[in-house]
Amino acid sequence: MSTTRPYPPGDRGPEPSGASGASEGDTPAGAPSVMGATVSSVPPSEADAGVAGASSGRQIRRLELRGESGVVPLARDFTRQALYAWGWLPAAAADRRAAAEDVLLVVSELVTNACLHAEGPDELVLTCDNKVIRLEVSDGGTGQPAPRNPHRAGRPGGHGMFIVQRLCLDWGVLRTPGRPGKTVWAELGAPA
Repeated sequence: MSTTRPYPPGDRGPEPSGASGASEGDTPAGAPSVMGATVSSVPPSEADAGVAGASSGRQIRRLELRGESGVVPLARDFTRQALYAWGWLPAAAADRRAAAEDVLLVVSELVTNACLHAEGPDELVLTCDNKVIRLEVSDGGTGQPAPRNPHRAGRPGGHGMFIVQRLCLDWGVLRTPGRPGKTVWAELGAPA
């Protein structure tokens, strides 16, 4: 079931002290590098700072996809790089690996849907706090994504939004009045 909750992630109570991941620009050895990406971090507010020197603020990364080719692997590589920087990868435990793979799969599905139904994605935005990662794919399309109903598991195609619905805590569509296009967003829980 999708919702169109209009507020950003982070409205989940006070953040615990501690780091939400690596700082901007930190890329561990072996992590992929994506060219053309805009990486930005939102510094924590004084209220968010738990321990001196610890950062518990939201981390934000943006990737312009408008006019790019090979956008699905580009988006996956960019997301994988962010997961390394935020400490989701490398994952020693199976549940942490599964959480990272779920994020990569949802990114693939959202970007693929923009390619198939909206003339391609414009931008991918990843936002991570200590509890949730939010994925946003903006495009110029007017359609309304929805899981195909009834879902037919044995048939090819039509599984993208069903997968998103099953893996995510929540998802929805944001539209800005007076502007064409939409942003399809999905939120997944951070690994414990």
